Amino acid sequence: MDPLTSVLLLGGAVLLAGSWILLIIAATAEDFTWALCSVFLPPLAYFYGLFQWDKAGDAIKMAVLGLILVGVALA
Repeated sequence: MDPLTSVLLLGGAVLLAGSWILLIIAATAEDFTWALCSVFLPPLAYFYGLFQWDKAGDAIKMAVLGLILVGVALA
């Protein structure tokens, strides 16, 4: 694995983890039940972000950027 691939993969993973944490914070502000579901079922956190775009839109954009970086690294 060359250094550029490693950097892209690590950067994408960091962005994805950061977006998940931001989604948990946004879900906690909305409802404690959403927060628990987001912690124990991470894909549900992204569905919450899609349905509550006004509160979690930045986290979803961050996740999309992370997925793009991971996709470029693995391609």
